[in-house]
Amino acid sequence: MRLPRWSGARTRRLVQLTFLLLFLLAFLATRPIPGREPPGWAKIFFWFDPLLLITTVLAAHSVVAWGLLALITIGVTVVLGRVFCGWLCPLGTVHDIAGRIIRGRKDRPGVNQYSPWQKTKYYVLVGMLAAAVFGGHWITIFDPLVLFYRSLTTALFPVVQWAVEEGSASIYHADPKVGPLRVTTLTEPAYRAFRDHLRVVEKQGFLATAGILGFFVAIVALNAYRRRWWCRYLCPLGALLGLCAWRPFLRRTVDPETCSQCELCGMACHGGAVSNKAQTWRPSECYGCLNCTEDCRRGSLGFRWVWPWRPDKRIVGVNLSRRGILASAIGGVTLLGFFRATPQGRAKVYNPNLIRPPGARPEPEFLARCTACGLCMKVCPTGGLQPCGLEAGWEGLWTPRLVPKIGYCSYDCNRCGLVCPTEAIRPMKLEEKRKVRMGLAFFDITRCIPYAYGRDCMVCEEHCPIPEKAIYFLEVEVVTRDGEVRRIKQPKVDPTKCIGCGVCENVCVFRDRSAIRVTSANEDRHPANLAVPPWEDLPY
Repeated sequence: MRLPRWSGARTRRLVQLTFLLLFLLAFLATRPIPGREPPGWAKIFFWFDPLLLITTVLAAHSVVAWGLLALITIGVTVVLGRVFCGWLCPLGTVHDIAGRIIRGRKDRPGVNQYSPWQKTKYYVLVGMLAAAVFGGHWITIFDPLVLFYRSLTTALFPVVQWAVEEGSASIYHADPKVGPLRVTTLTEPAYRAFRDHLRVVEKQGFLATAGILGFFVAIVALNAYRRRWWCRYLCPLGALLGLCAWRPFLRRTVDPETCSQCELCGMACHGGAVSNKAQTWRPSECYGCLNCTEDCRRGSLGFRWVWPWRPDKRIVGVNLSRRGILASAIGGVTLLGFFRATPQGRAKVYNPNLIRPPGARPEPEFLARCTACGLCMKVCPTGGLQPCGLEAGWEGLWTPRLVPKIGYCSYDCNRCGLVCPTEAIRPMKLEEKRKVRMGLAFFDITRCIPYAYGRDCMVCEEHCPIPEKAIYFLEVEVVTRDGEVRRIKQPKVDPTKCIGCGVCENVCVFRDRSAIRVTSANEDRHPANLAVPPWEDLPY
């Protein structure tokens, strides 16, 4: 049965915008609200992602139960082709919009022809899946859903927040008037609505934003060269779905009696799936967007249900070379070997600045699960969770770490584990989370006021959230330059109680470099990194 010509592409655009809005709604729904857990459905897009499912199974030999929903995506792709890419993928919608803005509605003849370079994404997929067999999860940072969510969290939304905060502040202080009216009567309600319902942390910012934003802007800007350049050449999820769609049930058909071989369909094809004057079709590159049926002036094109085992000479497969597949697999494993050839990659040393969120699994397993999606960073109420640069090596690029100077781990928050789609951060009840040791605080006595300057300062002790206080004081006598003897309180850290939450470092009166700092020492997840283990665990 042929789909109605009038409904195809227009319906697809409506569905695209709907799913883009749903993705943005799921993004905004993770705003931390005191006393309320983040909604479980906020992870739903990641649960339907088959690349996350397959890579987690290969790398971590485990799967989150809800992640099996990705099998539905695979099943739909086998039957209908790459409709996820053409109809549902929010990043694909962004590329479609960008392409339409940059290049207009139509391209000139020959621009959208298939290029052998489109096989690149399949070889990248093969290489990264080979690395996943050995525990490498790196491919998922290029997953389109992960990439878009991370870009929204760490770059795009903070830019919007900055514009709203700075713009409203400028208008408020300038207080411009338009006749008898004040502009602030319009801007202030809008600002308060943003502050109360959308903003997470005031003046929120993220490390590594330049790299994340630059990468996102680059792949969107490449639509100026080819529409949906990322989808055509590099998208690993698109490659996986392309392999699943090599012989779909729903296939493109051409009526040879009415087709004039005008190539209008090829000019409208954003995946380069149509070639040889519309006579051949590559289902692995077709997004099912129906642009071709909309642009065909003779009504010669359509999509019909066909049994998958029926031979069709007009269908062109992916045709990957065995040599290329083998080289890609070797390349992927070799790349992983380079990542893990460092002392830190072999757990010989531990980076003191690599403080993982509470509940993070041991580093190898954590990296085998973490997608660097940014969900945990989005829900962090203090903004302390930040994307890694190279603190965890290249394999840990853009994965989360706690930066206490920016924001601490709230004693009454366990949201990061609740939203992690692959459980790289274990979901825990609040009582359990409060006992997890992420690191250990220590004093820099060359900067700490009671040690270096002989004056009392109780800020760190006052803010320590541990009920029995991990920071305590000992009274000592000091002599001033005038010879006066003064009794002051010098702070100490009790390593049996400190959980490394970073509150003390965050509130220290020194804003450049705190006099008390937290490192990854004593973290629960690595017994080899227990610098000062609890006394009850010692063998004597």
